[in-house]
Amino acid sequence: MNLQALSARVRTKNGAAVVELSGDVDGSAETALRTGYKEATATGAETILLDFAGVGYINSTGIALIVGVLAEARKDKRKVIACGLSGHYREIFQVTRLSDFMPIFADEQEALAGAGT
Repeated sequence: MNLQALSARVRTKNGAAVVELSGDVDGSAETALRTGYKEATATGAETILLDFAGVGYINSTGIALIVGVLAEARKDKRKVIACGLSGHYREIFQVTRLSDFMPIFADEQEALAGAGT
């Protein structure tokens, strides 16, 4: 398997911080995820959208990193939502109950509408 380093690009839309993730979410993704989260919070947005459309692979360590972002967001009183997950990863997020703490939407437009931004 040819892993791709994760990158995170942050922009704002409709009052939310959108973190566009590209690459693989594994153990090497910690810096990119943390930096993306910090950049998103620096915008002042209360809602952070993690866009997984550019993500090809997520392993169990990556899931743990995402849980860490959710914990930090909860502490910061910020809402985290997600979009762009493949059917496979959407199912994993449901089985692991991540979707209980981070609503999952098909795409950015649906996510921002569903978040009320």
